[in-house]
Amino acid sequence: MRIRVVNPNTTRAMTDAIEQCAQAVAGRGTLLDAVTAEMGPASIESHYDEALSVPGILAAIRRGEQEGIDGYVIACFGDPGLDSARELARGPVIGIAEAALHTASHLGGGFSIVTTLSRTIGRADELVYRYGMQRFCRGIHACEIPVLALEDPDARKIVTEACGDAVDADGSDAIVLGCAGMADLCSHIRDEIGVPVIDGVAAATLTVQSLITLGLRKSGRGEFAAPSPKQYSGLLRSFGSNS
Repeated sequence: MRIRVVNPNTTRAMTDAIEQCAQAVAGRGTLLDAVTAEMGPASIESHYDEALSVPGILAAIRRGEQEGIDGYVIACFGDPGLDSARELARGPVIGIAEAALHTASHLGGGFSIVTTLSRTIGRADELVYRYGMQRFCRGIHACEIPVLALEDPDARKIVTEACGDAVDADGSDAIVLGCAGMADLCSHIRDEIGVPVIDGVAAATLTVQSLITLGLRKSGRGEFAAPSPKQYSGLLRSFGSNS
């Protein structure tokens, strides 16, 4: 099977880190690669950023369909463009927040989310409700580190302390990391704070892999049928049916 991980931002270094985390859990016989969006923001930290990341995600999905990719991971915790990506793809498309929240719900009575900036808490809360996780999510906390600063030497210590504080404050049984850029911190944080820590990149990769193994594909009916052919104009001309 072939799985593609789509990094919705345009920072190649983050794509490389995300790919390493996904490759670490990919099964034998799974061909996995990660791609960087060809257009969009350098990092995604607002509704504006999310909206402008979607064309890059859809371009990556469309290329993947031409190349015979079997399934996709959208590697941003806001799960941007998830519904529209599912319209384009024949196989499963999974967002990392979607996968992480469901995974955490299997591991205890409740979990906390630790994200980057406080302005992203609202989007995380929306996704908790979208995925029906209200009874499991005990709190959402920000460590106030911008996405691209997660590579700084002090970031690991700050994120780890924020995760420990969240467990203590919420009485949680697990931590969900609220950014794809935190994926490589997962095992360190788990060892430090002593509860399960869920990285959505790994969780989504395994979810896609499992669905393909089960022979399950996206339903082509109703809401997630392929988009109706039509023309697009201006900067979006290439997304039209005649492109």
